[in-house]
Amino acid sequence: MFLTVDYSKCNQDGLCALECPAKIIAMDEKGPVVIEGGEDTCIHCGHCVAICPEAALRLDFLSPEACRVVDEKLHLPPDHVDHFLRSRRSIRTYRKKAVPPDVLERCLSLAAAAPTGSNRQSVKWLVVHDKKDVQTIAAHVIDWMRHVLTHAPEIAARLNMQKLIEAWEANIDRICRDAPHLIFAYALKENGIAKADCDTAIAYLELALPSFGLGSCWAGYVTFAVTQWPPLAAFLGVPDDHQVHGAVMVGYPKFTYKRIPPRNKANIVFFKE
Repeated sequence: MFLTVDYSKCNQDGLCALECPAKIIAMDEKGPVVIEGGEDTCIHCGHCVAICPEAALRLDFLSPEACRVVDEKLHLPPDHVDHFLRSRRSIRTYRKKAVPPDVLERCLSLAAAAPTGSNRQSVKWLVVHDKKDVQTIAAHVIDWMRHVLTHAPEIAARLNMQKLIEAWEANIDRICRDAPHLIFAYALKENGIAKADCDTAIAYLELALPSFGLGSCWAGYVTFAVTQWPPLAAFLGVPDDHQVHGAVMVGYPKFTYKRIPPRNKANIVFFKE
């Protein structure tokens, strides 16, 4: 059975039907039932199992026992959230220390909890763990910049490529910032909302890292280059039917920030017809 209900537990509150995004659950005299054809349009989000206070529902792919119970005591109060989000900094100076792979895996497992369109969960991760490979990637980006400087000087000027190349030639890495690791998020090209999914997942990753003593910074030049410079794409080995949508440098921060600079006030408009 696609959906099984223990009607001896069900209190018929209808929460599962009300919260089902695909609207495939209806209520009858006994309790929740799947509408005709509902199994084919289920997005496998697990909302119905997660919201049931009596643990009365189970799906053929998800049981209440497989779910972690929400612990209300762990919810952060607004002032903690405010401090956490505002104190996060982009890290561009790293300690010369590698992050154990299992720690990166734990961080990525948290990033995998990021919401995705229609619960596709299609984001894939490529972890470049060896710093020598990170430097090779930075060198590929510099090669791309030299190509752009020759063939599209106006774009090179807009992206400040000449100075970045000069810094590289002076043994100053402004591409990957001597970071020990790079992490790429990519997905199938046919997924029309893959960029939003990948961006959101990377944002989750960046917010997860500080709790492990780690820091990160978006590797924008790397992201640009991997979609435009075939030698770099070939080095990374990303399948032709996939596209990289983001990359971040990751490592242990060398320094600790002591203050939180103010940001511009949020530009908010409440719509009125």
